[in-house]
Amino acid sequence: MRKISVPNDYLPIIGLCGSSGAGKTTLLEALIPKFIKLGLRVVVVKHGAHRVVVDAPGKDSDRFFQAGADVALFGEEFFLRRHDTDGFSFFLRRLCAHYDLVLVEGHASTPVDKIWLLGKGHTRPPENAGTVLHIIEPSQRRVEAVYDWIADRLALQCRQVPIYGCLLIGGKSSRMGRPKHLIDQDGLTWLEDAVAKLEPHVDQVVLSGKGEVPSSLTRLVRVPDVPDLAGPLAGLLSVLRWQPAVSWLMVACDQPAIDPRAFSWLKSRRKPGIRAILPDLRGDGRVEPLLAWYDFRCRPLVEQLAAEGCLRPGGLVGGPGILTPQPPADLRGSWRNVNTPDELKSLMAS
Repeated sequence: MRKISVPNDYLPIIGLCGSSGAGKTTLLEALIPKFIKLGLRVVVVKHGAHRVVVDAPGKDSDRFFQAGADVALFGEEFFLRRHDTDGFSFFLRRLCAHYDLVLVEGHASTPVDKIWLLGKGHTRPPENAGTVLHIIEPSQRRVEAVYDWIADRLALQCRQVPIYGCLLIGGKSSRMGRPKHLIDQDGLTWLEDAVAKLEPHVDQVVLSGKGEVPSSLTRLVRVPDVPDLAGPLAGLLSVLRWQPAVSWLMVACDQPAIDPRAFSWLKSRRKPGIRAILPDLRGDGRVEPLLAWYDFRCRPLVEQLAAEGCLRPGGLVGGPGILTPQPPADLRGSWRNVNTPDELKSLMAS
């Protein structure tokens, strides 16, 4: 199973760079509250920091570090002091799994796409400034203008993240008495029909779960469930681990009445800061974890659910960035589950 490499263009990493005294820190300090107010998780990385002191020589934690251990300080604040590093670019990419905006305060050699703040007496960035996306002259140093530029870029990046589709298939389907994904309707199995509906809306479709697959679908990648987990959470966590930099439309094989417009509706609700979209059909707090959208940044929340023994993706509700909108009335039938022969008869008669 091949993993894709996501270019930095899709990731919310933006440098705010310039020469010393150009006003980088002042501008960042004004920008941060505005993005926090939107509900975004923001991290600032200072590149090329010098003479940083995070621990006092002779303290217990410093002695542990000097003895060779990495040291975590966990109390009113949290610090992690490490001996080795993964490289600056990889470090930034890892931050994107947890944050909606990674702002890098740096200089010409900082290896990120950047906004460049011109200092007094300068008319252009230096030749070694790398990729400069936007130049701000001293007379243009308005917080609102920079905020709008970054917000527009974040919205564009959010919609550039690849979307994969995952269809969950079961085994014997005891209540139905036969595998639901192999039920034939109008010459197609439910699984074949679901794939045909989903493929136009995603970059790739994969299957998760055990069970026989029609010969027409053997071309699809099958992602094994996470061991020792059951239900939809096992499939969700398996694909989040397999491709950790894409978003997912998760669909069940027992939703044969899906209107493809439901996929478009879910995709239209994406925006920076949203980690998952779990529809609430009746507005009563009961959400649908399948035929739902999950951003790769929800993986830490899903990992936490699994570690706590919660097997329901609905346990994400109430977490940061979890949206629970009510679908339009004419699309709500898409979330209809068919689990028994009586429900199947009712579907065929409708």
